[in-house]
Amino acid sequence: MKWLLDTQLLLWSAGVPDRIPSSLRPLLEDRGNLLMFSAGSMWEVVIKRSLGREDFRVDPRVLRRSLLDNGYEELPILGTHVVEIDGLPMLHKDPFDRILVAQALVEGITLVTTDRTLPEYPGPILRVT
Repeated sequence: MKWLLDTQLLLWSAGVPDRIPSSLRPLLEDRGNLLMFSAGSMWEVVIKRSLGREDFRVDPRVLRRSLLDNGYEELPILGTHVVEIDGLPMLHKDPFDRILVAQALVEGITLVTTDRTLPEYPGPILRVT
């Protein structure tokens, strides 16, 4: 199965693995799963790091390389993903989260998140706690 991890889960898996919810561990360890990350998550890391956010101190080059080296597949942002945002209800104002939802909808990939609001969107979204 294909799983698109949100930015927070990517940061935890790369730098603070103790923060990963226990319910997510079997999904991450199952070699039959394809774990994916969005170019939008890399963009979010770059922007929030440049703003001095403490929770985004990771070097985005190192994060991306680490994810690729550990078997994650990168999902580019396509025009069809951006257009899909236009049809989403305004439940969440974070543009980075909205692009992840749109990508999950267009690609038929389950978005995995710890965010409480994202599962209110239609589509394949799994909230882990």
